[in-house]
Amino acid sequence: VDLFPDAVYVFTPKSQIMALPRGATVVDFAYAIHSNIGDHTSAARINGDQVPLRTELKNGDVVEVITAPVSTPNPAWLGFVRTGRARSKIRHYLKTLAHAESEGLGEKLLAQALRAEGLGNLPDEEADNQAVWEKLLRFTGNRNRSELLTDIGLGKRIASIVAKRLMALLAERGEKPDALMLSRERFTAHETVSQGSVTLDGSENSSVRFALCCRPIPGDPIVGYLGHGEGLVVHTDACGVGQRLRYKDSERFFSVEWADEPVRPFETGVVVTVRNDKGVLARVAATLANAEADITHVEMADETQQESTDLRFVIAVRDRNHLEAVLRAVKRTASVLSAARTVPAP
Repeated sequence: VDLFPDAVYVFTPKSQIMALPRGATVVDFAYAIHSNIGDHTSAARINGDQVPLRTELKNGDVVEVITAPVSTPNPAWLGFVRTGRARSKIRHYLKTLAHAESEGLGEKLLAQALRAEGLGNLPDEEADNQAVWEKLLRFTGNRNRSELLTDIGLGKRIASIVAKRLMALLAERGEKPDALMLSRERFTAHETVSQGSVTLDGSENSSVRFALCCRPIPGDPIVGYLGHGEGLVVHTDACGVGQRLRYKDSERFFSVEWADEPVRPFETGVVVTVRNDKGVLARVAATLANAEADITHVEMADETQQESTDLRFVIAVRDRNHLEAVLRAVKRTASVLSAARTVPAP
C-alpha cells in the first residue's frame, strides 16, 4: 500500500530528506533546494547513475544535482516540471533574459539609426545628457531608458524616429553640427564597413528570428525587419515576403550582416528528387549525416506510383559553403536524380 500517494520522498547526497509532489523531476528537486541551483543545473545523478533532467523521482532516490556557471534554464523544462516554484522560477528567468536581449537589440538599432543621422555614439545618461533623455522619454512615453530601448528592440518604437528626435534635442541644447558628426577617419576599415549594420552571429535567441519563408543562412545577403512587438525578423535579400514588407513599411527595415564566425548552425530547406528505389530515404539521410548536416524535419511526397518522388528536408548547416558541399554529396548518392535548396515563393 502506498502510504503517500500524492508525494515522493527523496534524499540529497548528505541524507537530507525532501518531499516533492508525485511526478516531480530532477529539475523540480534542484529548484526546491535553491533557485540558483535550479538556474544552473546541467546534469544529475540518481542513486549514482547519470539520468536525463526530465527523469521522474521515486521514493527513496538519492538525487545529486550537477551545476555549471554557463548552464541556464531551457524553455523545454516548462514541459515537464511539476512544481509551481520551478515553473515560476523558469518563467521569470526566461522573461528577464528576453527583456535583456530586446534591450540590447534596441540599443544596437538606435545606435545604428544615430550613425545614419551622423552621430557617433549613443549619448549616455550622465548629468550632461540627463535633461535630453528626460525630454526624449516624455516624447516616447517611456518610463526610463531601458524601457525605451526594449520597446525599440521589440518593434514597438521605430529607431529612426527616435534618433531624429534625439538629434533635434541635442541641437536644441546648443550642440554644434560638427560636434554631432562622425569623424570617419577614426574608424578602422572593418568599423567603416559595419558601422551602419547590426551584426548577427546566432546567439541572439528570442530577440532575433530567422524567417521561415526563406530560412537565411550565413553567406546569404540579408535584411532585418522590425516587426510589431516581434523583435527583429531576418529575411534573405531576395525573399518575396521581405520585399513586400519593405515596399509597405520601409522604415522598419534595418541593415544587418553576418558575423565572421557564427556560433551555431542555421536551418534551411532542401528538396531531393529520387527514384522510388528501396532504401533511398535511408541512403539520403545517411549522406546528410556524413556531411554533418543535421536533419530537423523531413517530408516524403506520396507518389509511390510514379517513377520518382521528392524528399523535402529541413537541415542545419554552418553556411552556404557547407550547404553546397552537402548538396554535392547528396547528388552523388545512389537513386538521387537532383538536389537543390528550397526556393521561397515570390
